[in-house]
Amino acid sequence: MTRALSRLAVAAATTFAASPAFAQAKIDGADTAWMIGATGLVLMMTIPGLALFYAGMVRKKNVLATMAQSLAATFLVSILWAFIGYSLAFSGNGPWIGTLDRVFLHGMSADSISPLAKTIPEALFMIYQMTFAIITVALVAGSVADRLRFSAYLIFCALWLMLVYVPIAHWVWGGGFLGTYGVIDFAGGTVVHLSAGVAGLTAAYLIGARRGYGHENLAPHDLTLAVIGTGLLWVGWFGFNGGSAFGANGRAVMAIVATHLAASAGAITWMALEWWTRGKPSVLGMISGAVAGLGTITPASGFVMPMQAVLIGVIAGSICFWACTWLKLKFGYDDSLDVFGVHGMGGFTGTLLAGVFAVGALSVSPEMPQGVRGLLEGNPHQLVAQAYGVIVTGLWSGALTFIILKAVGALVPLRVRQEDEVMGLDVSQHGEALQ
Repeated sequence: MTRALSRLAVAAATTFAASPAFAQAKIDGADTAWMIGATGLVLMMTIPGLALFYAGMVRKKNVLATMAQSLAATFLVSILWAFIGYSLAFSGNGPWIGTLDRVFLHGMSADSISPLAKTIPEALFMIYQMTFAIITVALVAGSVADRLRFSAYLIFCALWLMLVYVPIAHWVWGGGFLGTYGVIDFAGGTVVHLSAGVAGLTAAYLIGARRGYGHENLAPHDLTLAVIGTGLLWVGWFGFNGGSAFGANGRAVMAIVATHLAASAGAITWMALEWWTRGKPSVLGMISGAVAGLGTITPASGFVMPMQAVLIGVIAGSICFWACTWLKLKFGYDDSLDVFGVHGMGGFTGTLLAGVFAVGALSVSPEMPQGVRGLLEGNPHQLVAQAYGVIVTGLWSGALTFIILKAVGALVPLRVRQEDEVMGLDVSQHGEALQ
């Protein structure tokens, strides 16, 4: 511990000093240009994409408060990621956590290159990964929309980022034990969607249902906002999944094609199921199906062919529809904006399906001449590895989220007072309201 603190102090004191890069390789202009664009697309997914998507599905009195949560996650996570989160997630290759080598971005120069993305500047890799951390933290809030105290949310964001997201990102993407075991997750099935979904479900159970849940009208205020948010998320997902190839190459293109087709198939499937079971296809159902397809294809997007992506989208629409209807009613939890039903179940399903459908030809490299092959290409171990990754991620996120919420609750109340919930969070938490 003393040694770690000493390194932290030295890094803080020399943040702006010149230091050697992690690795020296050739920065490629095309890859860099694409990744700058992809970074912008992923940031757009949170502000304004997720902010509008969530705000359109809550009641009018909570619209600004819901948007404030996405905005706060953006600026709070950004600072913490630059200070220490990036270093712990993506420097070093220890099995459990990274190192303090990049704390306060110490030693990161204009020509530094991370060994994890060898053709773009390390600073670009750092901020690209930052946008993933931002949206993952912001996603969780949807499960407890309309009732979470803003001060508690800020503390939760900081703790959850450092104790849940950062370790899982390192385990899967940063050289940790899940990645070395063979778990594949192209763009965040475990790291983003499953971890956020399980955290949201845990928070929903712990904080309790909204006042009036089950017997009062809690219908969305303005689904036009949610549709606009869905469009921004859909387009932004091209950067989310396509950018995870870390280059302007064929694999990025295939990931984008898979993403779009899975989203379309998810939307069609959800629409058809709702039409069949309820007599009418709702706009809310269509956008939910699209997001289900997007979340489910995420871990498999760089490993599967386009027609396999369509099948994954159909499975996503079916399973997530079931989770948001029958499963939610069966267990009686109030996951306000279906974070677990869409993102949690989508991440779970997509991670397993990546182990089934992975096509070796899409991931050939000098280190792996045959690429990553799934169950259908004769590699059953890949499905075993995926199941292992799902179990570890789910257990860690659920347990640590419970502990974090209990700790935050000991500092400040997690939930707003009943009269504040009736008044609305816009006024009670921010002193503002839509007219």
